[in-house]
Amino acid sequence: MNIHDQAGLVALIVSLTVAGCGGGAKERDHSPQANAEREAVQAPAWTAGIIDHPRPDLPTSRLVAVRTGTHEGFDRVVFEFDEQVPGYHTGYIDQPVRKCGSGKVAHLTGDGWLEVRMYPAKAHTAEGQPTVTNRERRPNLPVLSELELTCDFEAVVTWVFGVESPNRYQVRELSSPSRLVVEVRH
Repeated sequence: MNIHDQAGLVALIVSLTVAGCGGGAKERDHSPQANAEREAVQAPAWTAGIIDHPRPDLPTSRLVAVRTGTHEGFDRVVFEFDEQVPGYHTGYIDQPVRKCGSGKVAHLTGDGWLEVRMYPAKAHTAEGQPTVTNRERRPNLPVLSELELTCDFEAVVTWVFGVESPNRYQVRELSSPSRLVVEVRH
């Protein structure tokens, strides 16, 4: 083996060793779309505006649980679904908050009302029984005072949060199980 063959062999061994030490590093897609998707998944933006993420081609998801909690710097609401996260539209709304169908006013405490509308979705069984029984809650968290289901009709499920002030919020999607997470800053 001549010196050039030995140098090539050494270079090959070094590069395989370095690649092996990287823990199986994978090539990353650096396209603008891939970067935007990665940023959206890794670090959702805090906003006080509207977030609209429609998914009209999905089958109807069933809401199976709603949980609330507080964390350092924000309050969290988690909507859990049986299959996939449906499309959603979030944003602050003006009073009066009305229930769909009846048009009755829903009196929620707070100085801001954050609406989370999910579609296609339902919060009831085929027999009409609610899948989430506690549809009005007062968790009395630092920002989140109250939340209420205001619509479960024609594949639209809407919850409105009564918050102490219309603070910035963010929306994230999680899987296993499928969840839509809304966090409101303190």
